[in-house]
Amino acid sequence: MLLIDETGWLTTTVRVESPNQGERPPQCQPSLLVVHNISLPPAEYGGPWIDDLFCNRLDASAHPYFSEIAGLRVSSHLLIRRDGAIRQYVPFDMSAWHAGESCFEGRSCCNDFSIGIELEGCDNEPYELEQYRVLAKVTLAIQSRYPAITADRIVGHCDIAPQRKTDPGPAFEWQSFRAMLCNETD
Repeated sequence: MLLIDETGWLTTTVRVESPNQGERPPQCQPSLLVVHNISLPPAEYGGPWIDDLFCNRLDASAHPYFSEIAGLRVSSHLLIRRDGAIRQYVPFDMSAWHAGESCFEGRSCCNDFSIGIELEGCDNEPYELEQYRVLAKVTLAIQSRYPAITADRIVGHCDIAPQRKTDPGPAFEWQSFRAMLCNETD
């Protein structure tokens, strides 16, 4: 079972603290979980590039695509690699800069009240079974700590920013993921 410590960090993950975070508004606890995908360069996996992007040290000359994104100041709370390895960038009690301009149930600024989890992948390539397993375990730990994150408050980036984002994309198997959540609790 995964545990979250008193400061909002998973106790058994690699920490790579990102500067792209801030305080949540007063009395604002996480009540939404947002699933994203990321691959750098697009559709390529592995390497240091995601850490570099989330820590504002991406070398714009390392790949032609990087010149387009090197100036972004973004981070999710977590990344789940293709092999299921977890990297945490921002403690859950803080706001990570993952959602951008966004809205859920009429409430804007989703970063204020959400937790963002990136899966290493892209919209149209299948995710790995291990990623789903780890995502289910992480989600249950998060729900245990933040009970306002109910099953109907787990969404894709596409759901909160539909004019801008498509992730986690059609390759993400929501039904399988939700079944794993139920099976983990049995």
